[in-house]
Amino acid sequence: MVSERGLQVLRAIVQDYVDTREPVGSKAIVERHAFGVSAATIRNDMALLEDEDLIAAPHTSSGRVPTDKGYRVFVDHLAELRPLSPAQRHAIASFLDGPGDLDDALARTVRALSQLTGQVAIVQYPSFARATVSHVELVQLGDGRMLVIVVTDTGRVSQRLAFVQSEFDESDLAQMRAEIGTMLVGRAVRDGVQRIDDHLGSATAGASARDAATSAILRVVGEELEEFRQDRLVMAGSANLARREADFRGSIYPLLEAIEEQVTLLRLMGEMVADEHGLAASIGRENEPFGLGEASVLTSDYDATGERARVGVLGPTRMDYPSNLAAVRAVARYLTRLLDEDDGAR
Repeated sequence: MVSERGLQVLRAIVQDYVDTREPVGSKAIVERHAFGVSAATIRNDMALLEDEDLIAAPHTSSGRVPTDKGYRVFVDHLAELRPLSPAQRHAIASFLDGPGDLDDALARTVRALSQLTGQVAIVQYPSFARATVSHVELVQLGDGRMLVIVVTDTGRVSQRLAFVQSEFDESDLAQMRAEIGTMLVGRAVRDGVQRIDDHLGSATAGASARDAATSAILRVVGEELEEFRQDRLVMAGSANLARREADFRGSIYPLLEAIEEQVTLLRLMGEMVADEHGLAASIGRENEPFGLGEASVLTSDYDATGERARVGVLGPTRMDYPSNLAAVRAVARYLTRLLDEDDGAR
């Protein structure tokens, strides 16, 4: 059982080690922090923290560094998150303000969060399996190309080219729009995928040019709707891992691989348990089942018109947890508000 002063000493060690990257000794703690006790007393507190595996000596010096368990206790006992400065809040607003669809909003979100924290920023797309198709538009571009635009009631917008091998007059184009609209508009994404599969399965050989074009368009729409159902991430700031490579004991390759493949991070983020404020942290050895034992992941829930998802950062265990958690929470709240305002405007 760690005493209250022991927790304060742990907090001092974490803060000083994050600031300096140097092991922290009792003398430095006495000089930098107003504990009102001697260095010998602090050494006793540090010995107890070491017995609890909360700090460790990286080599033969008298200094100590936090362990993964120490970081966990530090995060669990955070009295409050460090408030963002006006400049940081302005940076978030300047990145996220302005028109744009969901894809654009999430891309701007990770850029803002990466710049704020100096970590790899991650945002999870909401699952749109329960979203409803609200509009399908066809724009003829010539040379047998058709721009297919699909919009859902949650603000997801997709634009894809379909190759239809023919040109159509406005009457045929209107009939194609009407047929596809009747099939999909007002229906859930998962239902739309099934209806497209049924339609394509019943298509016969020797169909008219318009029917063949409609099938080609529906194949493209079906691929997009299928993607809407898949979990995926948007990330920014991968170069920050290389800049902070000295903070990792081993290779950063597993982290780069996880960023590349996404599946590992999606599983990890899906299993993290949030507190009552929607914040979650997974630190160091807690991530070993995912091959990320030297990394920490901090996330906050955000709301996309009723669908919950997560935004967060990935970096070394030696990170500024109070500031990074505050930044993640602030960005998540701003993103929720932005998406809610966009939904209300539609």
